Formats: sequence, C-alpha cells, structure tokens
Amino acid sequence: MSVSELFHLFVASHIVTGATGLLAFWVPVFAKKGGSAHRTVGKVFTVTMLLTGTAAIGISLCTLADPVSTHPHLTGHADFRDPALVRAIFGWMMLALATLTLNLAWYGWQCIRNRRDHAANRESVNLGLQAATFITATNCAVQGLLIGQPLMLGVSLIGWATVGTNLWFLYKRQPAANDWLREHIKALVGAGISVYTAFFAFGAVRTFPTLALHPVLWAIPLTVGLAIILYQWRKLARPRAALPAGQRA
Repeated sequence: MSVSELFHLFVASHIVTGATGLLAFWVPVFAKKGGSAHRTVGKVFTVTMLLTGTAAIGISLCTLADPVSTHPHLTGHADFRDPALVRAIFGWMMLALATLTLNLAWYGWQCIRNRRDHAANRESVNLGLQAATFITATNCAVQGLLIGQPLMLGVSLIGWATVGTNLWFLYKRQPAANDWLREHIKALVGAGISVYTAFFAFGAVRTFPTLALHPVLWAIPLTVGLAIILYQWRKLARPRAALPAGQRA
C-alpha cells in the first residue's frame, strides 16, 4: 500500500470519527451533569476523540513521509507550493494537535474515573501523554520558527499550558472536592476545541487553502470553548455547587 493510499484511509477514519465527535460534543455540554445522556454521550465523545486523534497521527506521519502525494491539491497554490511548508503545517503541527487531542480526551476520562482515587490518575498512559504532548509541542515551535509561522508557536503554547496545568493537578497533594470536575470539564471541552479547530481550519484547506492559516478560523473554536469552560467553572464556584448527583465521593 502506498503512502497516499494509507493517508486516505486515515482521512476517511478521521472524518467519520471526527464528525461523530462534532455532534456528540454538545450533548454533555448542555445535558444535565451526571445524567444518563451526559454519561452515555460523553463516553461516545471521549472514544471518538481518541479514535480521531489516533487517525490524525496517521495523517500527519503520512504527510511527513510524502507531503506532495498526500496533498496534491495544494501543489498549485501559491501559499503551499513549498513542500516544506506542507510538511510543517499538515505534518508537524497536525502531529502536535493530534497528540494534544489524545492527551485531553484521556486525561479528562481519567479525571472522572479516578475521582475517588486521585493517585490513580498518575498511571503510565496519562503521564506518557503529558511527555508526548510536551515533545510534539516543542518540536512544533521549533518547526514554526524555522519557517516563520507564528501560528505553530501558538499551538505550542497551548500544548505547554495543557501539560503544565495537567501535571499541576496530577501531582497536587490535596485536591479540593471539585478539582477533578474542573479538570474533567477543562480537558474534554479542550478536546472539543481541538476537533472543531481541525474542522474549521484543516477542513477549509481543500476549498479555500488560504483560510487554513487564517487566525479567525483558529480563534472561533478557542473562544467558544474557553467561554464554555469558564461558564462551567463559574457554576461550580457558586454556593452549594456540589458534585453532580451520583458522582459524590
């Protein structure tokens, strides 16, 4: 099987799981926290994010191996005529975002699974994903500097911030009662930001290649996602903001 054929298999998988995640994301956001819909569709969203991130890693590795045959529609476009740019944006940057998505989805899942046993969050996969995210984010920054692409530096900052805040919680000696829930919200909404960013930015490249690097397309999912996180955190900070029914320790 050629690199191009393998690439298209990963893309097909990415589209199916990513589209499912795009739709599933909003149910746990708006459904009653701790309710049946929240739990059931939340699991669907988490699994689709793990599958989508895995497929995105495959896409990025294929792009790194052969940027021209995997993105022939870009070769005639002035903004992406240089294979080094295609490799950097759709290879290295996508690899960083894919690893970040896996990190957020897995971390957010572990936060709720281990809400009664905080030390259990420090398992090998969770810690390994923090290391992988730091490495891919750092590489993304280096590659961005090499081609003069500030957007890649922005992605790296998000990756570093995610790793830093995740490790802060993972090694916190005495978490507050709702800390696990705050981290659960942060991580899974963050995974939603990631998949919507891919949808708006990378999805636009086939029709409007120039828009793939437009800051507005990257800012919209980030702004909406941060608003959701801050709103949910504010609700938790209100008096009598107890853990959802059935989730109290």
